[in-house]
Amino acid sequence: MELTLLNTSLDAVAIVDDYESAIWTDRYREYGDFEIYTPVTQDALAMFKQDYYLMNRDSEHVMIVEKLLIKTDVELGNHITVTGRSLESILMRRIVWGQRSITGNLQNGIETLLNENVIHPADQDRRIDNFVFEASPDQRITELTIDAQFTGDELYDVIAKLCKEHDIGFKVTLNDNKQFVFKLYAGTDRSYEQTKNPYVVFSPNFENIVNSNYLESKSAMKNVTLVGGEGEGPDRRYTTTGSGVGLERRELFTDARDVSSKTEDDRVLTDEEYTALLKQRGEEKLAENIDVTSFEGEIESTMMFRYREDFFEGDVVHIANEYGHESKARILEMTTSENEQGTSVYPTFSTITEKGE
Repeated sequence: MELTLLNTSLDAVAIVDDYESAIWTDRYREYGDFEIYTPVTQDALAMFKQDYYLMNRDSEHVMIVEKLLIKTDVELGNHITVTGRSLESILMRRIVWGQRSITGNLQNGIETLLNENVIHPADQDRRIDNFVFEASPDQRITELTIDAQFTGDELYDVIAKLCKEHDIGFKVTLNDNKQFVFKLYAGTDRSYEQTKNPYVVFSPNFENIVNSNYLESKSAMKNVTLVGGEGEGPDRRYTTTGSGVGLERRELFTDARDVSSKTEDDRVLTDEEYTALLKQRGEEKLAENIDVTSFEGEIESTMMFRYREDFFEGDVVHIANEYGHESKARILEMTTSENEQGTSVYPTFSTITEKGE
């Protein structure tokens, strides 16, 4: 990896190339993370500081140095482990201040939340001066809608849940003007079910999968939720969302007592509007309790397809293993690991079902 360390002013201060191992993970709709393991030296101690930033030439993401762990060992020597998370984690430093109802276009709603809590908040102490929003022109983003209410929720959780529910991604990158740029995006379809883009296929038949793990699980799946809103006893307001019959029905209760029938400007919502808010909360909860079909493994990334040239995190590709499991799947994360044995690339895929399409 070609790593560059930036100070808190986002100026390059060092090239990081003397380490025993490094792990770098980019994710589609979550923050990424990194780990550097290196002997303790005066240079290392002087170089790595909390709140510094780390860039990787092979990634558009930027990491924040957050934790420094020094371990002493008489036999193995003294080492420092440097870890941190990507810029998306900045959103964990803000909450939705007070109550906020968002309806209509999803991208506009997320921009509103960012403006009110990060970019142009009423309290200037909450502002992050170099944080900006970049609108996506992608129709897969611009056509999405939202009808939700938030009160004191962590901003990162709100955006991550909305992106998961709608199967889109979000990222915060660093531009040449030293700005943190937030953007929603949807990966490119490179599977056999389209003809617009070149195919990307990972399969033993192409000798580009070194090893793999395939997982199917319904243990946490829920497909119907009873949502309880405001009120007490027989006066409490309820609705349901989801579907399922007989043994295929798996129920969940969603406590949405914090969803108010009054907006932040004291307007009383109609029954239809309030029910829509409750359903939205229920759908968010169901999105957290889905059946899982995942495929992960080490790929040979130099023979046919190269990461960040032929495919990116968030893209939809075609996968297959030697036991007949074959489908299109979205790349949720990419982990690059480098040590004295060489460099390995580990993607994690999530199989796309009809609902996810």
